[in-house]
Amino acid sequence: MDITFSSFLQQITSNGVLLITVVLTLGVIFVNGWTDAPNAIATCVTTRCMKIRSAIWMSALFNFLGVFVMTQINSSVASTISNMVDFGGNTREALIALCAALFSIVVYSVGASYFGIPTSESHSLIAGLTGAAIAIQNGVDGVNMEEWAKVLYGLVLSLILGFATGWVVCKVVSVICKKMDRRKTNRFFQGAQIFGAAAMSFMHGAQDGQKFIGVLFLGIAFANGQGSANGIAIPIWLMLLCSIIMAAGTSVGGEKIIKSVGVDMVKLEKYQGFSADLAAAFCLLYSSLFGIPVSTTHTKTSAIMGVGAVRRLSSINLGVVKDMMLTWIFTFPGCGLISFCMAKLFIAIF
Repeated sequence: MDITFSSFLQQITSNGVLLITVVLTLGVIFVNGWTDAPNAIATCVTTRCMKIRSAIWMSALFNFLGVFVMTQINSSVASTISNMVDFGGNTREALIALCAALFSIVVYSVGASYFGIPTSESHSLIAGLTGAAIAIQNGVDGVNMEEWAKVLYGLVLSLILGFATGWVVCKVVSVICKKMDRRKTNRFFQGAQIFGAAAMSFMHGAQDGQKFIGVLFLGIAFANGQGSANGIAIPIWLMLLCSIIMAAGTSVGGEKIIKSVGVDMVKLEKYQGFSADLAAAFCLLYSSLFGIPVSTTHTKTSAIMGVGAVRRLSSINLGVVKDMMLTWIFTFPGCGLISFCMAKLFIAIF
């Protein structure tokens, strides 16, 4: 299979379905960088360790590095996403179904936003791919349950492990710094939290960037007559393309998201913000190395809740917990059903 950049450009100019698939994928990557990446720097900004625009540009850079570096070191998350479903042997219909899955993410996100339902691009992507695979295979034979089980592990990791790691890290930091001069520790944690925000941004790119690289690579494989992307090395130009788009989305901003995560949920001090960033980055690194796709937003918010629980459980905004639960309840069946219907419709039309 020819996966050079020149071949890719030639294919998208001659294959309309692939062009639409690429545009939708890059669009979702851009939105992901815009809406999800600010979570990585929320605590750093709201504890006044960095100014908002400086933090956003730093996050954009480390999102870029996270996608590019981690995909070369370990692309198991991208492999999990591309191997999660089987679109069958008809690669033309498979590409159409993949396009429908991506379109369903856009439809669901817009609809959920209108009705005030919280969303996660990671969960929408997984649900969309699953719904399209069921549609094209006329049953659950199109779903690789062994790979899909990693999604369930991810739900547990993003909530339980994120909360527990946040609590442990913050508790250890509190004990170590208990008798230290508060002014000196604040200066230390101001720099440490910038490091933590950079680490979170890097791991956001490593997790979410790889998910969409897997989808885009799968579309290219279908366009080349390949039923899957197994055993094919991801080209560097594809890593660069996805990382640049995500970095561009991050650079747009996300001030409201930063306020929501860093202020409205739990009011944090500098050492707490550092603890939350370090805990969430560790959980994302663990998930990435084992090929487990998780929601970076849920991992970070769970870590923040764990940090808040060190002080007292009542300091946690349970409304955020409710939003995460609603995301899980609505996104998988909702986006999956839309994708199923869209796949059937697109295959019938095209």
